[in-house]
Amino acid sequence: MSTPSLEIKELAFAYPDGNQALYGVNIKIDKGERVALLGPNGAGKTTLILHINGIHPTNHGQVFVSGRLVDSNNPESLREVRSKVGIVFQDPDDQLFMPTVGEDVAFGPYNMGLRGAELDDAVTQALTLVGMLEFKDRPPHHLSFGQRRRVAVATVLAMKPEILILDEPSSNLDPASRRELAEILNSLDITLLMVTHDLPYAVELCPRSLILAGGVITADGKTRDLLKDENLLKENRLELPKGFNL
Repeated sequence: MSTPSLEIKELAFAYPDGNQALYGVNIKIDKGERVALLGPNGAGKTTLILHINGIHPTNHGQVFVSGRLVDSNNPESLREVRSKVGIVFQDPDDQLFMPTVGEDVAFGPYNMGLRGAELDDAVTQALTLVGMLEFKDRPPHHLSFGQRRRVAVATVLAMKPEILILDEPSSNLDPASRRELAEILNSLDITLLMVTHDLPYAVELCPRSLILAGGVITADGKTRDLLKDENLLKENRLELPKGFNL
């Protein structure tokens, strides 16, 4: 069997103020899987994803990315893991800070050592994947919110990660931008972990879902099966939009 893209074993985490965010989380995601991470506010979802590339140190339990232990005390481990894990945050302006779109997308590969034609190719490929190549020389702040989110995805894809993590990718998007992003994400050959409150988006993009509530995984299964369980949704403060049919 191939090595899982992500494996988390007994991960627990408490903030310095004593707030316990995670209690023994166990997750395994195989290469190429598309998984939604669902749960109410305060469930620990953001805390969890920040462990995957070592932003939060792993004090209890273990996180493996493509078989490599995420070790916050080992710079070599962090470099390797962060080359395999790309996180797209909820606000694209957290990731876009260069004068042009092309320079933003080039920033990561450049810092990995790419130069010249190899760097240009990485930028072109990433922007092509998200349908934004024609905007390469435009300032990011001149783009619409949906376009900026697509560029933020490109900044991560340019690093050629094995795992793409998206934090609330559909938030603040108009219907057309939401559909366009879904089409882009469905076209990618990549392991996908999507944190979302948008249950229809989870159905559309992720065959499998995990529910995180109170710092523990309370359910793991086929997305449609989980979302048909009214009691499960109620227990975990999840709601489908009125009129939405699975």
